[in-house]
Amino acid sequence: MSEALSPTKNPKIGFVSLGCPKNLTDSELILTQLSAEGYETSKTFQGADLVIVNTCGFIDDAVRESLDTIGEALADNGKVIVTGCLGARADDGGGNLVKGVHPNVLAVTGPHATQEVMEHVHQHLPKPHDPFIDLVPGAFSEAGIKLTPRHYAYLKISEGCNHRCTFCIIPSMRGDLVSRPIGDVLKEARALFAGGVKELLVVSQDTSAYGVDVKYRTGFWDGKPVRTRLLELVQQLGEIARAHGAWVRLHYVYPYPSVDDIIPLMADGLVLPYLDVPFQHSHPDVLKRMKRPASGERNLERIQRWREMCPELVIRSTFIAGFPGETEEEFEHLLQFLREAQIDRAGCFAYSNVKGAAANDLPGMLPIELREERRARFMAVAEEVSTARLQRRVGQTLQVLVDKSVGLGKKGGVGRSWADAPEIDGLVHLLPPEKISKTYKVGDFVKARIVGTQGHDLVGMPV
Repeated sequence: MSEALSPTKNPKIGFVSLGCPKNLTDSELILTQLSAEGYETSKTFQGADLVIVNTCGFIDDAVRESLDTIGEALADNGKVIVTGCLGARADDGGGNLVKGVHPNVLAVTGPHATQEVMEHVHQHLPKPHDPFIDLVPGAFSEAGIKLTPRHYAYLKISEGCNHRCTFCIIPSMRGDLVSRPIGDVLKEARALFAGGVKELLVVSQDTSAYGVDVKYRTGFWDGKPVRTRLLELVQQLGEIARAHGAWVRLHYVYPYPSVDDIIPLMADGLVLPYLDVPFQHSHPDVLKRMKRPASGERNLERIQRWREMCPELVIRSTFIAGFPGETEEEFEHLLQFLREAQIDRAGCFAYSNVKGAAANDLPGMLPIELREERRARFMAVAEEVSTARLQRRVGQTLQVLVDKSVGLGKKGGVGRSWADAPEIDGLVHLLPPEKISKTYKVGDFVKARIVGTQGHDLVGMPV
């Protein structure tokens, strides 16, 4: 147990959140509970009474980063609780991987384990008090504390995944799909918009599957019945956002036929005409080895149909180069798909031998040098496609959400259009406005005339 605390001093906890937005939402839940119970946060490990590290355990680089961060926290503080995906991974001997590398950590939990984390915190650092959540400083009412800037926030609608893609170990760490009750999701969204959030980013492991696990049962929102299904969820989120003049952006959308019903909502302006779709590959044989839920041919047809319904649609996606058994012909198929599908924003990973992934046992493992070489070739084509599509924006006037303002915008700033999600897509570099009276601050929407491109970014003049 820790030493007795002064009655006037609240215990301080250091917190590190690594990995994807889904991990970030887990961190937000933990921080909300910590703050509700009177704990304070520390900006340094040394200044904390205890440190929590929320880890990522997907690819090798993420594992190394997580283990290094845990080691740093132990060296600087000594009292460390580990949570997140890496906490659920076993080592070669079947024991806990984190405990094997860092045996001195106080406790280890897996992902989405807020209650377990709090129990370990209480054991090593007793809570000072337990006020109501709406009294938490800096919180968005029921939505709690957010680690993002106050003008945008992530909204997680479900946990886990029913797919068993051979390259992925997420289901073994986060479990099968569990959809949040639609009323709870909408209540959190309304609290965020009411608190000033201008962009809501919907995330999950498989957004398109929302409600499948509960057979799309009817929930309730504001006393009215609403089906637990993506279409109804997006409709309701769009209506709430419209009342606040805000954006809704969809991430991790698998290309199921049901997504076709969402596109008209984008064409009508209810939600942003933006889809983050993890295609991973295009060749049917590779997708079969990956155990992905759709074929490349259907994906191309679906994209074409989506763009017919909503010409302004922007598609971002991620792909894997050098998957086990990938031939040069299959890789060229992927490059051709990238060109034909006109993917606006594309990221690519060279296949990583993630421990526990079924794909590691497939025949035809490629040399790492070849995997990296194909990744580089992919990104070269992706940049060509993205640059050409960006050029179409020159001369247009776009709505831009301001992320950074210098001198109230008089000296310029940085923002994003509806085509760009934070941290993963491009930016709009805002020039000093021509009108001396024009000002703006972080979180404002401004109109900008696009005057040029700069790599993956746009350059705009506020009007």
